[in-house]
Amino acid sequence: MSIRVVTFNMQNAQPWIDDDPFPTAIDVEGVGAFLNGLNADVICLQEVERGHDGGMQVEPPPNFSRLKDLLFGYDSVFSYPLKNETELPFGLGLAIFSRSKLFDFEKVDLPSAQVEFEFEGKKRCTSSRLLLQAFTRLDGRKVKILNTHLQAFFMIGDSSDSHPTQRNIVEARLREGGHEPAILAGDMNSSPTESLVKQFENAGFRTAQNETITWRRMPFVTDHLFYSAALRLVSQRVEATFTSDHHAVVADFDLA
Repeated sequence: MSIRVVTFNMQNAQPWIDDDPFPTAIDVEGVGAFLNGLNADVICLQEVERGHDGGMQVEPPPNFSRLKDLLFGYDSVFSYPLKNETELPFGLGLAIFSRSKLFDFEKVDLPSAQVEFEFEGKKRCTSSRLLLQAFTRLDGRKVKILNTHLQAFFMIGDSSDSHPTQRNIVEARLREGGHEPAILAGDMNSSPTESLVKQFENAGFRTAQNETITWRRMPFVTDHLFYSAALRLVSQRVEATFTSDHHAVVADFDLA
């Protein structure tokens, strides 16, 4: 049985406009149409909602709530990360959508590195991030799905090699599974000089692709689908879209 998995940083449904890099309008319907067109069995989303100064988190989460209506036939889970009073006004929050039922859902806090930086004249501190873990059954087999969005240290003149705590927690989860089929999806926010891909490879997980750029703002492969040895990669592609500043990574796997 082949399964199709998608990872997509939807930038809180802000479309990409070449002459307006941070538009105020959002287009959740456009994101939904794009994702429906990929015909995926599992979809992992990052930056589902918009962050706000002061750390406000809107409940119920409006973009996720709308996507649940648009992505018909999917089970789903969502979580915000821990609140940060100095939050940047960009995307936050993770979701997993699956055509088969999700169970044993867990959210894991990835602590902030407590690094200070300045943005728009204000002192900020890096945010806690999040790892979502859930299981589903595909062709009768239990499959673990992990979804994360790590801190972009390169954006503040630093590196996750110097602040590896978030990466290390994710790696520990990768090593827990033994020989079970497992997929780690997400925006790893890793620059080409950082060692994240090698670290997760050493934990037994290969990335579906590490050549095609996935982010419009810098020529980086930040978005990945890592998979365990119990899965065989059949095909992969980066699906270009104007519904976000990221492109989607799409991969088909066989249960080995």
